[in-house]
Amino acid sequence: MSAHVLAGIDGSPESTAAARWAADEAGRRGLPLRLVHARTWLDDIHADPTLPQDVRALAARMLSDAEAVVRGTRPDVAVRTELIGGGDPVDVLVEAAGQADVLVLGSRGIGGFEGLLVGSVGLAVAGRCDVPLVLVRAGEPERSAGHDGAEVVLGVDTRDPAADVIDFAFREAARRGTVLRAVHGWSPPPVWGYAGWVPPQAEAEQFRALEAELLGDALAGWREKYPEVTVVEHCRAGSGSSAVVDLSADAALVVIGRRRRPHHIGMRLGPVAHAVLHHAQAPVVLVPHD
Repeated sequence: MSAHVLAGIDGSPESTAAARWAADEAGRRGLPLRLVHARTWLDDIHADPTLPQDVRALAARMLSDAEAVVRGTRPDVAVRTELIGGGDPVDVLVEAAGQADVLVLGSRGIGGFEGLLVGSVGLAVAGRCDVPLVLVRAGEPERSAGHDGAEVVLGVDTRDPAADVIDFAFREAARRGTVLRAVHGWSPPPVWGYAGWVPPQAEAEQFRALEAELLGDALAGWREKYPEVTVVEHCRAGSGSSAVVDLSADAALVVIGRRRRPHHIGMRLGPVAHAVLHHAQAPVVLVPHD
């Protein structure tokens, strides 16, 4: 299948926000948009058993409603819809995403914790998807639709910078014509916390300078590859996830990485990815890397 942007549709306001975001992304990339709905046992529960075509009609209506929204906001983007029958929605979405450039899902959060971005399906797909996955929530229509001009925030692991993640963030900033804010959080040596000891100011400044230098080194080649992108380096002591979440409030997009894992046992996402996915205040893209 040719290159395209894929969005999962389930009839919720969150999936409508995802469709709008995906349409804008497709427009920026010059690609068509594919809207899909995976039929599951939940569709059967909500269906009227007296109507033999009720399930299919419900799914078709979800897709047509999302398509109408997209065509109303981005008539320049080619759109097609598809109902994918049966199976676990996570499996269906992961398989469908294998043919796409990027997958976009809406997320409504979980368990009554106000502000959490990612739900159970989004979290499961995030741990397995082999293409960049964007999670968008409803309630922020401007940013869900792209919000060109606001910054792209990139979380950087300076000890192991991932080329795929950094390249994705630079490309997004270039497409949007906006600033890329590269964020690195660093932890003081453990000894600083023992017995409440506070390090001398000079020593603290040395560590800050070293961490800032590492961040600059991680970005150096990418600045040359994307000279049109203005880069702001943001290096601070403390949790990297907290730094990214704090800066997400005014961001158009947050970009973080996820290491691919060859097995299906244990956690598929690291603690930083978990924290950012749950608490970011902007759409988050999770980019898989080796």
